[in-house]
Amino acid sequence: MASIPIPARTAETLPVRPLNILRDLPAVADLIEMCFSSTLDDEGQSYIQQMRRASRDDRFLRWAGQVVDSASLPMTGFVWEENGRVVGNASLVYNRYKHKKLALIANVATHPDFRRRGIGRMLTERAMSHARQKKIDEIWLHVRDDNATAIKIYSALGFTQHAHRTTYIAKPDSLLPPTSNGLTVTRPQPRDWPLQRAWLEQAHPDELGWYNRWDWNQLAPGLWNWLYRFFIEFDIRQWAVRKENGELLATLSWMSTVRASDALWAAAKPGDDGAGLRSALEAARRELGHHRKLTLEYPAGEMVEAIQSAGFSARRTLVWMRATA
Repeated sequence: MASIPIPARTAETLPVRPLNILRDLPAVADLIEMCFSSTLDDEGQSYIQQMRRASRDDRFLRWAGQVVDSASLPMTGFVWEENGRVVGNASLVYNRYKHKKLALIANVATHPDFRRRGIGRMLTERAMSHARQKKIDEIWLHVRDDNATAIKIYSALGFTQHAHRTTYIAKPDSLLPPTSNGLTVTRPQPRDWPLQRAWLEQAHPDELGWYNRWDWNQLAPGLWNWLYRFFIEFDIRQWAVRKENGELLATLSWMSTVRASDALWAAAKPGDDGAGLRSALEAARRELGHHRKLTLEYPAGEMVEAIQSAGFSARRTLVWMRATA
């Protein structure tokens, strides 16, 4: 009996369609939660809840239809639909930073029952094609460092690794005893600012500044910054750690946010053993004893012992990958 050849699916016949924010947000939120439930932190849970609230807000949906290229929620992207069911997703978030047009591919997820069919790869390719049609300069994505399969796929699609960053988390503890190490914790002095800024820029590279929106000028000393923070009620606290001879070893900054946890920004002397950073982190945990959870993002593999000794545990390490458009 002769076999009947089955034609391969082309891009036109694949069950891929653009995301429809008027109806897809709940299904995409459910899919993301299912696929990443074991690794979602407070921010991730908050993001999913935000998607669900947005899907029920008619005013938001009308507004979102006009700002698909600038909203933080997934207003643009592609879904894989079979029998009326969304089983795959790849979101696109567009951004501008220092005269560059950037795209972030996020939330690449495939329902467990539909995996090993190349759905995630095909959705990523479709998202990349859409970004290139918009003349994007760079396409970014991030993936957990323990997801070797995804890293291999993205590498084959032309992405290269540019940064490995670990997120740590800790609870404030007003009763935490200080470590006896001969170091002094004070507030930063104006003369510390050049070193502090240089160390911040080293630990938090500018090529990722578009994502986290780092603005180190907010931490700078000076009357105008103080007045700005005072009148808009924007709370910032900072710590500096020194040796007995006054040498600066580390600084740490805390900014109040509306997110699920509060962020710390660390800057440590290159090559230091980490004692200064540990003292700064412990001081922050004591002083912020009645605040929310604290998160710290830092280059993977750097100052690990010091950070963990201060009571922080690693939540995840992300590999940031970039493809030129």
